Amino acid sequence: MSNRELAKNLIDQIPESRLFYVISYLQGAAVPDETPNADTLEAFAELENGGGHKFSGTTEQLFAELMED
Repeated sequence: MSNRELAKNLIDQIPESRLFYVISYLQGAAVPDETPNADTLEAFAELENGGGHKFSGTTEQLFAELMED
């Protein structure tokens, strides 16, 4: 069975009340097609070249660190 056939069979099993979510996803509403802006691309390049600052703490810790500056 191909992926297309499997998808069609699974869609047939979804209740009508839930199809809105599937349709939204299939139309791209759930997965925005956004391209990073120039600043973001520059930040990615900086990290890839060993620069920048990576943060792996909690949101609260991030804001506490930002407020120190």
